[in-house]
Parts: sequence; structure tokens; C-alpha cells
Amino acid sequence: MSVAKKEYKRVTVKSLIEMKEHAEKISMLTAYDYSMAKIVDGAGIDVILVGDSASNVMAGHETTLPITLDQMIYHASSVIRAVKRALVVVDLPFGSYQSDPKEALRSAIRIMKESGAHAIKLEGGKEIKESIKRILNAGIPVMGHLGLTPQSIYKFGSYTVRAKEEEEAQKLKEDAIFLEKTGCFAIVLEKIPAKLAREVAESVSIPVIGIGAGNGVDGQVLVLHDLLGMTYEFSPRFLRRYMNLYDDMTKALSRYVDDVKALDFPNEEEQY
Repeated sequence: MSVAKKEYKRVTVKSLIEMKEHAEKISMLTAYDYSMAKIVDGAGIDVILVGDSASNVMAGHETTLPITLDQMIYHASSVIRAVKRALVVVDLPFGSYQSDPKEALRSAIRIMKESGAHAIKLEGGKEIKESIKRILNAGIPVMGHLGLTPQSIYKFGSYTVRAKEEEEAQKLKEDAIFLEKTGCFAIVLEKIPAKLAREVAESVSIPVIGIGAGNGVDGQVLVLHDLLGMTYEFSPRFLRRYMNLYDDMTKALSRYVDDVKALDFPNEEEQY
């Protein structure tokens, strides 16, 4: 039986809880700049993640580790200026929260004050509990992130599927429950078995957003540039490309070059 879909003029943390309660799936995408965020928001995406993946897709780094707090605030500020409806969540970058709870709080406060973001996201479970608690105690909404955690890539050694073994799967389940009890409003599960992700989503009352975690969770997130086919080197099983902008843009730019060289652009109607 279909459930009536509630229209949200502005998506909030409370809205996401309601969506889970009413079995309405949550759509989430990344954005890093004003122009793309305006399009994403206008398309009706529920949550925009200003991800530390900007380190990869915007700056060309191999990992997410190099991006700084100042750079995350810059990207988040650009996105916020474009958004009218979506909830905007910003990643705390590597090094800004892991070892010092006071630094974690300072980092989160800077993001909220200087960018106008609505919430922050950080990677990890019980091992960063003090950082999570301090941020939550300041009234800042927190989204958790478990499974494959890219900021720990050198610890894991690869981007392969996580939590396939029972011990790691059990820890992930425990961490998810811990994040809910601590006060996180949602959790991202990245690149874990679909069966495990479904179990986690059913074990907590907060929304669980998956990326490479199957369809048994409460919503999905992808990197915008991957979805649009602007990147081509990255082809994981979970990625569905809805466009092939890399080829389309290359062809358009090549036509522009040809037209300029041939004195075809600008023509008589395209000048003053």
C-alpha cells in the first residue's frame, strides 16, 4: 500500500525522522559550489552533503585527507547560499575532531557559524564518543558515518567492502546503536553488505543512508560528479550513472574550439 508523501518546504532533521517513520526513502547527494547546489536543491533532493570528497573531485587529491577546515567552510558557504529546501550537512575534515574533543567542538562551531550549515557529519563510532557528545551538547546536529570510512583509508589499506567478517559486523551494529543513543540524527553506511545494512536500519529509529549498502536502508547518497558521469575512472558496483557528462562536455568544448579556430564564433548575431 502506498503512503501519502508529505511535501516539505524546508527539510530538517525532524523531517528525516518523519520520512523514516512513514517509509519514505531519503535522497541525498553531494554538492560543493553555488551553481551545482542550486540545481541539486531545485531538483528536490532532501539532503545535500558538502562532503570531504571535495578533496578528490574538486581538488584532485587521491584521498579525502588533505582538505582543510577552511576549505570545507568555503565549499559549505557556497552551497548554503544556493539552497532553499534541502538540509545541508557538512563533513568535519580529517584531523579536526579525532583526537581532541575540544578541537572537535571548535571545528563544528566554525562550520556552523561561518557557513550557515544545518548539521555536521563525522566518521567513527565509540572511539570518538567524547567528540560527538561535546558537539551535540552545543546543540549542533550530528550525522554519523560507519563502514568504509575514507578518512581511515591508510588504516584499512584499501576501499574494499567493510564488515564482511562477523567481528567487524558486530562492532558496526554496536556502533550504530551507540550513535543513536548518543543523539545522532542519522547514520551513513558506506560499502558494507546489504544484509548487514538492512539489519542496522531495522535496529535503530534514526534514518540510515546507504552508499554501496543495498536497498534495505532508509535512503541513498551518491557523489554528484559520479552520478552525472563527470568522472570516469571511478566505477564501483553501487554507482549508477544517470548521465555521461564527461563525453558530452568534451564534445561541446571541442566544438567551441573548432568554431573559434574557423572564425565561426562569434557570428554576426553574436556580437554588438
